[in-house]
Parts: sequence; structure tokens; C-alpha cells
Amino acid sequence: MVLRRHEPENLDAFRRWYSDADVARLARYQDGPMRIEEIDRFFQARALGSESLAMAIHVRASGRLIGSCAFSQMDADNGSALFHITIGEKHEWGRGYGTEATRLMLEHAFNSLGLHRVALAVFEFNERAVRAYKRNGFKVEGRAREAIWRDGRWWDELSMSILNSEWRAKHPARPAPEAVGAGVRQGVAARLLGR
Repeated sequence: MVLRRHEPENLDAFRRWYSDADVARLARYQDGPMRIEEIDRFFQARALGSESLAMAIHVRASGRLIGSCAFSQMDADNGSALFHITIGEKHEWGRGYGTEATRLMLEHAFNSLGLHRVALAVFEFNERAVRAYKRNGFKVEGRAREAIWRDGRWWDELSMSILNSEWRAKHPARPAPEAVGAGVRQGVAARLLGR
């Protein structure tokens, strides 16, 4: 598994993934796939834009692009971000790529960016994703009850998060971040802003 910055050429893969009903079912509130113009805007804003840190997920052996993951709503003052991931190539589902990409992003969040907290939201029917998040140390911290209608019934949306201290407890060999306080917040801000 290799994570790389997205390139404009990845738009074709985004169009294929997000116009697929099975992928869209797991990734968005609206019932049904995204329209091409929505996908194009989403790709420009999320994958190439400066307001999120998005990475293309590639299989190391083949170099094949299979998905995308990102941090958005990065808050330097509070050392937090929201995590998003999509494995767009359905034949790659269930092979552990989502778990591994999540681990790599968390390693970057806590070891390089110095974040304090990473959060996410996931539909409860996406059991494969919930398991992958839990394997990486995320904990369910709340739920929006019956927030989405899918498959003829209401489902909850789960809020999950992991703290830097929880990550370090699970990965003790990793180097500790700078001392907590203003220095960390300034360091996080500089790393998030690319300074």
C-alpha cells in the first residue's frame, strides 16, 4: 500500500467510483450515485484543493489506484481533523486496504502533523468500515439515531474518534510529539499550512 498526492489524471477513477451506486451508497447521504458535474467539483475541492489533505491509495506491487483518503476540517488550534476514506475499486473490498490506508494516515496525523484527535462519521450499515476503524483504535463516541434511510429502513450514523494518546498506547515504539501546549498548536498550524 502506497499513499500519494492526487493528480488531475485521477479524475477518471473518481468519476467511475462515485457514479457507481454501491460506492455511493457507502459514501453519501443522497440515495444514488453522484452526477458527473458533482464528482468533478468534489474532485477539485477534496482531492486537489488546499482545504484538505487528500491522498490517492495505490497497491504497492502494481501501482494501481484503488481509492482515496483525506483529512478535512483540519483545526490547528485544537489539533483535530476529520478522516474520510473510499476504496473505489469494489473488487478490492475486504482485502485490508482500507485498514492499512487508515493506519498510514493516522501515523501521519499523530507522528508528522502532531494532531491531538482524528474523528470520522460512518453509517452503521457499513460494517466493514466500522471494523477497520476499530482495528485502528477508533472508538464510537456517539450516534445520530436513524439519520439515514437505506435499504427500506432507518440507520444510525456513528461518530468515531481516536486520540493521540490512544494511538501511542497502541504504537508505543513511535516517537512522542512535542510537549503539549502552544508549541504543539504552532507546530500543527505550520505543518497543516505547509510552512
